[in-house]
Amino acid sequence: MYAWIWRRLPGGRAAKAACSAVLLVAAVLLLWFVVFPVVDGLLPLNDVAVGEAE
Repeated sequence: MYAWIWRRLPGGRAAKAACSAVLLVAAVLLLWFVVFPVVDGLLPLNDVAVGEAE
């Protein structure tokens, strides 16, 4: 898969490295600001119980 992406990117080695870095940053930002906030509301991470259940 990564080889396929590398072959599809335009330019030489430096341009491909720069495009790869931009794609990586875009993927991280998409996860951080879009996916993780949506998933956070669906996960029971704040349902912590210590002691006896009431």
